[in-house]
Amino acid sequence: MECYSGHTYAQRPRAFTWRGQRYQVEAVERTWRTPQGLHFRVRTDKLRAELVYDETQHRWSLFSVSELA
Repeated sequence: MECYSGHTYAQRPRAFTWRGQRYQVEAVERTWRTPQGLHFRVRTDKLRAELVYDETQHRWSLFSVSELA
């Protein structure tokens, strides 16, 4: 996981690796907070994904992935 961190950590994801391939984030479509952490719906050139940053565990996870048509 690569992210932009300005005044706080994990402000915006920039790239992630899934199944051994690196994907650069082209757009952050939505950001929201839940008890699980910060959620980011992102789009790459081939995928749409939901990335979650668990602030208590300081850990990123990939919540969902779908291919773009």
